[in-house]
Amino acid sequence: MSQIKWIILTICCPPLSVVGYGMRNILIVSLLTLLGWIPGIVAAFIVQHSNIPEDTI
Repeated sequence: MSQIKWIILTICCPPLSVVGYGMRNILIVSLLTLLGWIPGIVAAFIVQHSNIPEDTI
C-alpha cells in the first residue's frame, strides 16, 4: 500500500516525492517539472528507483 501512495505523490507533485533524495535531485526534478509535467514525473521515478535516500546513509 505504501508504494501506491508514493506513485500517487510522484504523479501529483514530482518534486515533493524526491525530498529525501537531496537538494540536487529536488532542483533537477523541479526544473524538469517546470519544463513539462511528464519529464518531471519520469525524472522523479528515475531518482526514486536508482538512488538511496540521504537519510539512510
